[in-house]
Amino acid sequence: MRTACLLMLAVLMSTAANVVLADTPVAAWSLLPRPAEMHPAAQGAVTVSDGDRVLVRADEAQALAIAQRFAALVATTRGLRLRVATQTGRQSPAAIVFRLDPHADVANDAGYRVAIGDGKIEVTARTTRGLFYGGVTVWQLLTPDAARNTPARVADGRIVDHPRFAWRGLMLDSARHFQSVVDIKKLIDWMSFHKLNVLHWHLSDDQGWRLEIPNYPELTKIGACRKAVGPDAALTGGPDKPYCGFYTDAEVRDIVHYAAQRFIEVVPEIDIPGHSQAAIASYPWLGVSGKRPEVSTDWGINTWLLKPDARSVKFVEDVMDHVMALFPSKYIHIGGDEAAKDQWEASPEVRAHMKKLGLANMEQLQGWFTTQVANYLQKHGRIAVGWDEILHGKVPTSAVVMSWNAPSGAVKALQEGHDVVMSSSPTLYLDHYQSDLHDEPPGRPDVESLKDVYDYDPVPSGTTAAEVQHILGVQANLWAEYMPTFARVQHAVFPRIAALSEIAWSPASTQDWGRFLQRMPAELARYRALGIEYADSAFAPAFVLSQGTNGTIEVALSNQTDFGAIRYTTDGTVPEVASTRYSKPLSFPVDKSTILRAVSFAANGFELAAPRTQVVDAAALLTRNSDQLEPCGKPLIVLRLEDDWPLDGPRAVYRLDIANMCWQWKGAPLDGVKRIALTVGNVPWNFALWKDDSSVVTRPKQTPAGEFQVHRDSCDGPLLATLPLAKAAQTKLQTTLTANIPATTGSHTLCVFATGDPRDGMWAVGKVQLLMDPTR
Repeated sequence: MRTACLLMLAVLMSTAANVVLADTPVAAWSLLPRPAEMHPAAQGAVTVSDGDRVLVRADEAQALAIAQRFAALVATTRGLRLRVATQTGRQSPAAIVFRLDPHADVANDAGYRVAIGDGKIEVTARTTRGLFYGGVTVWQLLTPDAARNTPARVADGRIVDHPRFAWRGLMLDSARHFQSVVDIKKLIDWMSFHKLNVLHWHLSDDQGWRLEIPNYPELTKIGACRKAVGPDAALTGGPDKPYCGFYTDAEVRDIVHYAAQRFIEVVPEIDIPGHSQAAIASYPWLGVSGKRPEVSTDWGINTWLLKPDARSVKFVEDVMDHVMALFPSKYIHIGGDEAAKDQWEASPEVRAHMKKLGLANMEQLQGWFTTQVANYLQKHGRIAVGWDEILHGKVPTSAVVMSWNAPSGAVKALQEGHDVVMSSSPTLYLDHYQSDLHDEPPGRPDVESLKDVYDYDPVPSGTTAAEVQHILGVQANLWAEYMPTFARVQHAVFPRIAALSEIAWSPASTQDWGRFLQRMPAELARYRALGIEYADSAFAPAFVLSQGTNGTIEVALSNQTDFGAIRYTTDGTVPEVASTRYSKPLSFPVDKSTILRAVSFAANGFELAAPRTQVVDAAALLTRNSDQLEPCGKPLIVLRLEDDWPLDGPRAVYRLDIANMCWQWKGAPLDGVKRIALTVGNVPWNFALWKDDSSVVTRPKQTPAGEFQVHRDSCDGPLLATLPLAKAAQTKLQTTLTANIPATTGSHTLCVFATGDPRDGMWAVGKVQLLMDPTR
């Protein structure tokens, strides 16, 4: 009797649960990248619950592995523990079925179909690659929001999908900053969830050689280490401890195998003949002068090129032999960019060699060098990939051009019959920061936002239909000069990788910015579930303060994408979805201090960005940080740089023109101002500017340590204040300097500059404050 009652209770509870689920609204499909075809049904849904089965055929071992990874991913991100089983005959129904069919009606080997209905989700593909991508789509169908540990209801329908481009890539620079094997594997996983399929691995540069080459042990004994300059000292524990790292053969094979299981091809890059200072530091005979330089600590363009002779060519061939043994990819990247030929030009031996070869100039000599290597790879069944500059030589037509100087480089390559990967600077260079918010990490201006990446068109204007067939695909590049940690890598890549995935995978006709934004809350929720430290810059509230009327301050709120609802509080508490929604500029009394906090929320209540805070008071109107100041004149190279101290804890970030230690505050309100305060820091100079070095602005010092000067209206205008740097020069930490300024009425441009030579160490302004109180 008791057993019968328990069974009856279980049936009733199950029936009640099903009724609740049936009444639960079914979320719209939120898939990214958008599939080629989506056909949601008008009604009906499949429920996937904890303990449901995922079925594959018993004789499909690779499909089984894909199903197991799929189930593990669902458990991590949704909290549902699905049971993977093999089909051996008549069995009870499964919630999800993975099916390989060599005759499946899909577009290509990466294509797949998903059918949702009759109580199950079925994925069909010709190949395991297509099955994997279908699994990614089903995972997204099960994670349309941030819900966990509850059944997922998926609307009935049909999806037919395949990629637009064959090459959907991300370049990782491990030469400038080194990433661990564990972190690279995480990145590979996350790439695969975006259906990217190429990891271009930049393994050598002036600042480090990262690949073990047994026949040339000095490459990693010497070339893998450099002095710890700037923020690198925080990574090593001090400036006296070198920054080192390289990958062993076993580690490389492990990464390559791991990527292959996720259908990602690892394309290695050994950059030649430029960007070779680390190699020449290891073996000086590789250079023109025979001298041994240090492994470079400078970002930019160095002039240490491989000597263009038979011995250097043999060295590169030996390296390529080992590279080909480690990497099964048919593509090998040989660099070729930014080869500053000063040392070649100055060498009688090199010039004589150029004439002996019947070449007219050094560009053609680089072309000869590159062609030797490209031909060698071709003889061994591989295809050379290089930046636009490889077109200076007669490289085989089979060589692939990775075009960063788009569209000009791409157009030239296509016209010459080369396959091309579109990798345009600056849009697809992820070292450019994503917003002008002051809390952005260090990086390169200008802003390359989520929308900038999404709006990128991989097909140059005017390209013929025949030429379009030679565009292999599209790739974003993560140059790591300003990415010393994996957290910085994540911030730079995500969520812009979502935009990249859609322009690389989805048909151009389906791409729509507004609809993409509607799918971002679900994508960000997946990032959180995966533990990805993504940038919320596109959705973060920004504050703009201005002088109001009748003793008030007006504050305008916005976010970069104009997406979501901004909600705010004025009591310092964290805004919630029920907090006041921002609709028009806010007004606050100037004689009081208000802590204004704001958060952006999606329509479903998902928090799009972390809370941002602004103190609203009279002092805020009289303060500018370095991101709110402008460089002076025509800036040469503006960067956001991180202070090198303290070694532990947060460090200040400064926006400055590295060639001119000068800032402008336009429209500074000087009525009633008695003093000025500058918060300043000193940043090491570690830049190789090549021909731009002559453009560095120096100013004579009036005192041994130098000083900041403040001028009115222009940098040659009346001197308002001089702030000696003796105090700041005695510490490595930020310092605040103050000085009186003469009484001035109205609003004026303030020009603030440091004397001295930036190459001796750059003085940077973190903040400028105008003070009414003469005692502060």
